[in-house]
Amino acid sequence: MTGDYQAPASILPHSFPVVMIDRIAELEEGKKIVCLKNVTSNEEFLQGHIIDNPAMPGMLIIEAMAQASGLIIGAPQAHEVFLAGLGNARFLKAVVPGDQLVIKSSLVREFSPLYVFEASAEVGDAIVAEAEITLTIS
Repeated sequence: MTGDYQAPASILPHSFPVVMIDRIAELEEGKKIVCLKNVTSNEEFLQGHIIDNPAMPGMLIIEAMAQASGLIIGAPQAHEVFLAGLGNARFLKAVVPGDQLVIKSSLVREFSPLYVFEASAEVGDAIVAEAEITLTIS
């Protein structure tokens, strides 16, 4: 299934400015997702972060990957999902204003109430971050 889905903000339990997903580009519910985040110079998290050379903080990239992963589980459970673990996180390149972050995540293991995902964030053809994300449903 591909296309422009309803606003992720209406599915996720987060509100502005914590929602790190702008659009769902592809979704195979229960399996994988591709989401987009447009990083603009007016992002609140860039104000004061590395003066004269702003970059998206790595933990916010992780948050974007976790939010995308939670969307795989689907609504209404997406409102009950919490980050339970993080493994093998790597940050390979800075994400700066003007970049479009393409977040990809796939479910690799499920043992209720835990879900384990392999997630990555890309800008263009370059992987900028990757991690194993574990989510739990409370």
